[in-house]
Parts: sequence; structure tokens; C-alpha cells
Amino acid sequence: MLVALICKDKPRAIQTRLDNRTAHLDYIESTGVVFQAGPFLDTAGEMCGSLVILDVDNMETARTWAANDPYAKAGLFESVELRAWKKVIG
Repeated sequence: MLVALICKDKPRAIQTRLDNRTAHLDYIESTGVVFQAGPFLDTAGEMCGSLVILDVDNMETARTWAANDPYAKAGLFESVELRAWKKVIG
């Protein structure tokens, strides 16, 4: 099952993102369930959120993954949404 994890950063939280980026990327690599991922950018080109496509067995696994992401643990996100997603192109 593919799940889109859509996260919006809290305002003025770029330093929190930068401080936890290495741990976040290590978590992505070590868990082995990330299909695609990347940051959203604001009009100035600065990171302001995340889109992570997870390839997991069920939504509960996606919720657990999202809760254990170092970004989430650091309190980076203003909002988090998990949605089932279907790959059609690419």
C-alpha cells in the first residue's frame, strides 16, 4: 500500500528542520519503506514541508513511521496528513 505523508512545517521552523535533517535522512534510509520523498519549497526556495510516499502494509504502519520520524519528534510540523495514494504515472 502506498501512503502519502504530507507535512507542513511550523512558521519560521527552518532551523529545526536543518538541525534534524541528518537524523531524518538516516531514518528514511534505515527503515526501507520510503518510495519517494522530498521537501516542499516556499516562494523563496526555502524548505517548508515534506512529501513522503511510504510503501507499507497498512495505514497503521504509516502512522507509526510518521510518528517516529525525527522531524515529527522535534516538533517541526504544523500539520500532518496521511492519505492512501495510487501510483499511475512514472
